Amino acid sequence: MLTTLSLAARNLLRNRRRSLATLLALAIGASSVLLFGGYAADIRATLLTDYVQNGGHLRIQHKDFYLFGSGNPTAYGIAGYEQIVKAIEDDPELKGELRVVSPTLVFGGLAGNYEAGVSRPVIGVGYVADDVARMRQWNEFGLPEINGPYALVGAPDDAVIVGVGLARVLLLCQKLQVPDCPRPSAADGASTEQGAALPDDIAALAAAEPGDAAARGAAAAGEVSLELLATQPRGSPNVAAVKVRAAEDQGFKELDEVTVKLQLDQAQRLVYGKGEPRATAIMVQIEHTARIPQVAARLGQLLERTVPGHALTVMDFRALNPFFDETIALFNTIFGFIFVLIGGIVLFTVGNTMMAAVMERTAEIGTVRAVGLRQSGIRRLFVTEGFLLGCVGAVTGVVTALVLAAFVNALDLSWLPPGSSTPLPLAIRIFGEYGMIAGTAVGLVVIATLSAWLPAWRAARLSIVDALRHA
Repeated sequence: MLTTLSLAARNLLRNRRRSLATLLALAIGASSVLLFGGYAADIRATLLTDYVQNGGHLRIQHKDFYLFGSGNPTAYGIAGYEQIVKAIEDDPELKGELRVVSPTLVFGGLAGNYEAGVSRPVIGVGYVADDVARMRQWNEFGLPEINGPYALVGAPDDAVIVGVGLARVLLLCQKLQVPDCPRPSAADGASTEQGAALPDDIAALAAAEPGDAAARGAAAAGEVSLELLATQPRGSPNVAAVKVRAAEDQGFKELDEVTVKLQLDQAQRLVYGKGEPRATAIMVQIEHTARIPQVAARLGQLLERTVPGHALTVMDFRALNPFFDETIALFNTIFGFIFVLIGGIVLFTVGNTMMAAVMERTAEIGTVRAVGLRQSGIRRLFVTEGFLLGCVGAVTGVVTALVLAAFVNALDLSWLPPGSSTPLPLAIRIFGEYGMIAGTAVGLVVIATLSAWLPAWRAARLSIVDALRHA
């Protein structure tokens, strides 16, 4: 075997220009595939990190909430959710797996800036601020920080965060000092002129909430205030005066224009009043994404033990966000298409190189066959040459891709995903993606080896007498 490898290497060096051109094609093909694969891997890591930082790996919620909850979220509230959270946090099997277990409450409502005379339907989300701040620190893939500090940490109960789009629609950009936030021409002067007064019935409801008088007094002193209207489970309305702490981009325009984030306690008082507080979901964030199946199975067992006969289910972030799998599937399809194209180029390039080598060495083939080398030896020699070309080309392509990826990553570029309003870091994640590197390299080596098989077969089939005539 060592003799065959030595002879194959010498034969490749006999025509350095042709061998170098073939190696260059292989290296460019391998690096191109890896660069795109690294880009796709970074997209996957970025999307996954964003979903996990904002919603956790798993969620416990009513089994019908995903399909029907948008119509009336509070109808699917989890009673006694504190008992479930405690059971999860105290479970010895999950002690080393968990990072954050936190309840959340989603509800529909109406936000009004009555000073400017505008309002619109919104989606309110109640969080435990300290838990959200800890969730945002999860970074399994070592990505640049995307989310800044969570503005509700340490804020009073009546503080809220609104989407930048909602701040624009409610004409709050100037007060919140939101950059690059246009105002409609019809609303010129709206921020300085007194708008419509708060309707008497809504004002009466707001006045009934404890602490709202102080909130309105602070708003009069310069705080950015909103009136938030929600419907309680039995249909009665409830209003709270809240203070806007910050405007935060939610990534997608449609979501950005309807999102209001509150403290969980404030959201529960708004929705349930003096009744029993509930949560529409329990977010569970774990240390390692690969452990999702095991943790989900254990959570199911805990639910059966803690709340027998329950109507709850455990869903991971993929099921809750189909866009993730759809995006990954798209990039995988493109990656496969590119690999097929590069593989075709490698196939014909190596095949032409080996065919030219067979034609040039016809007399040599006849000579070695005349002294006793069998057809299998000829085939093995040319196939080994193709194998060596593939190995050297693949290794060169991998090294080139790693160098180019490091160069691109050092530029600190960003890009704007389709449908999103938040620029994301542009990086190429190749180092650490060992499966992709090995698969690409082995695939190209196999293609290069197989492409040498037909020329090797033709060389072995040459008649000794006819081959010697070329001397």
